[in-house]
Amino acid sequence: MKVYLRTYGCRANQYDTEAVRALILASGGHVVDNAGDADAAVFNSCTVTAAAEADLRADVRAASRVNPGLRSIVMGCAAGVPGRDERVAPLSTLPGVETVIAGADAGAVTAALGLRASSTDPTPQSGARALLRIQDGCDEHCTFCATTISRGANRSRAVKDLVEEAKRLAETHPEIVITGIHIGTYGRDIGECLSGLIAELVNAVPVVRFRLSSIEATEVDDLLADLLTCDSARVAPHLHAPLQSGSNRVLRRMGRHWYTAEEYEDAVRRIVSATGTFALSADVITGFPGEDEADHAATLALVERLPFTSLHVFPYSPRPGTAALKLGQTVPSAVARRRSKDLRRLADQKASAHRQSRIGDACDIVVTERGRGLTEDYLSVGVSETIARRTRFNGILSDHSGRLTASAL
Repeated sequence: MKVYLRTYGCRANQYDTEAVRALILASGGHVVDNAGDADAAVFNSCTVTAAAEADLRADVRAASRVNPGLRSIVMGCAAGVPGRDERVAPLSTLPGVETVIAGADAGAVTAALGLRASSTDPTPQSGARALLRIQDGCDEHCTFCATTISRGANRSRAVKDLVEEAKRLAETHPEIVITGIHIGTYGRDIGECLSGLIAELVNAVPVVRFRLSSIEATEVDDLLADLLTCDSARVAPHLHAPLQSGSNRVLRRMGRHWYTAEEYEDAVRRIVSATGTFALSADVITGFPGEDEADHAATLALVERLPFTSLHVFPYSPRPGTAALKLGQTVPSAVARRRSKDLRRLADQKASAHRQSRIGDACDIVVTERGRGLTEDYLSVGVSETIARRTRFNGILSDHSGRLTASAL
């Protein structure tokens, strides 16, 4: 059987697709790059924004037009959100869709495809950088977020299992990205903690660089802060810390009760000040219900003060089943887009300044594809063919230390 895979959204979703891919290959199936060449397709959905779900629906319809006999399965977050808008057709009614599977059950997906894996051992993931999902679900209830509704409560994987998986991934991948839905809560349900897990991984798997995906700034304890800043070849000095708003009033309306803008700033400064090279990024929502110009100004001021190297900015998107739908005080979409543009312009200025500041500095590069690599502080750089040939690692391009030049950036 030939299967086409399409993923939307975060790295946790990407990890889940890799799990499906491994089971397909273990069953004797093949993964193809084009829906027109496939017998079946798996669409791993995202529900963070309306645009992400609209893209999913458009792609499912397009695949059915290209390949009318295609059997499609929709899995992931959008598949697991109840209370959908009655004006929107259910995912199960999209052309070619045979099965809708909520969440990340790779076994259920392969069973729906009619496949049975001969082995559960994972194959190397696609790409130079591997993903390791350490937990699923989230115990918080942000008023704008439907992912918690879809994914359920925090569920952590055992340290032993994660170490063993990381060791296997390290055989074919020079960088492992730690991911999940809310990784800062890792271990609360099993008597462990995230910093302890990362320390164990660094000690047990000595040949790769680990990188954290998204984590709340106030959930970084002293041990994790040390790990993020002590050795860039082992743990990337990179923190993606969701901010969402620099206004305490808006944060309260968002249900993000565990920090204030001041506490966020203090936490970030404590971490970043410990090292000279650090990548700091964040998510920011504009136009959240009730956000006014003073709130927007507070967010701009906080972003200006902190050493961000990139931002993910997007206008508020109403999601089915979320509490924000009941808040009222809707912000016009044109206003939300204008505020997003303000923040993106500031983010671009900060990103450019960071790149310029790194010229001539030492760096640790994981070569991700021919001629390109990724530094510890998440800069995409050019890499010479001579270096790429010399650093090949089990079929995957691996590490190189050097100095950054203006032409590389």
